[in-house]
Amino acid sequence: MSPFRKNTADPRTLRTGATRVRLALLAFIAVVVATVTISPALAQAPPDSPNPAPSAGRGPTDEREVEAFLDGYFAQQLEGHKIPGATVSVVKDGEVLFAKGYSEADVARGKPVVADETLFRIASTSKLFTSTAAMQLVEEGRLDLDEDVNVYLDDVEIPDAYPGRPVTLRHLLTHTAGFEQVITGSGARDAAGVEPLGEYLSDNVPERVRPPGEATSYSNYGMSLAGLVVEDVSGSPSRATSRRTSRVPWAWRARPSTSRPWAS
Repeated sequence: MSPFRKNTADPRTLRTGATRVRLALLAFIAVVVATVTISPALAQAPPDSPNPAPSAGRGPTDEREVEAFLDGYFAQQLEGHKIPGATVSVVKDGEVLFAKGYSEADVARGKPVVADETLFRIASTSKLFTSTAAMQLVEEGRLDLDEDVNVYLDDVEIPDAYPGRPVTLRHLLTHTAGFEQVITGSGARDAAGVEPLGEYLSDNVPERVRPPGEATSYSNYGMSLAGLVVEDVSGSPSRATSRRTSRVPWAWRARPSTSRPWAS
């Protein structure tokens, strides 16, 4: 979910942008899966190919192998799904093995995608940073996965809709808190429209429509609340905590300033 404020954006614009983001993310996920597993195209490369096929079970390990596969993959996916542009980075053993931008970042001006310069919204990938930060505090003994989250929150109070069945951090991280999902009012066009996380979550507590732990239902509010728990317990702002716990500051350099890092 993006930063928080009352929704003033044109719904048609939001739908178009959301569609593009989803398509780009789907392409990226497919690339990761295809790269980690064995690519049939690569496996069938002839013996005299300049980019020999990787041996069965290990996947591409050479930059040329990865590029050969991804060039073909993106040529097909971008055209087939009408995606303006995409970028990919393949990491192996903690190092960037390959990074490349494909097609256009600005269609009107013909501006190309540059892997280490073009900004892309990482959207709900940021939930991984939230979960990592929360679990590190669990490992340190500062958070309990099965404690009522109200114990940790300073500005938000989750109603006791189901006595004896409080919402816990475990529920938040597994999307089983039982919150109603509300999208309207959760986006901002620029940094000036972003409300403080605690203020937004306090003013927009969703209905608890089912007891926690009974069903999985994707919840941006729930993950945002987990992020606020991390903030309140660690005493650190979200960006600082995410940099420290993830150890990948490049991810935040590539994030638009209007994004909320916990549940984008």
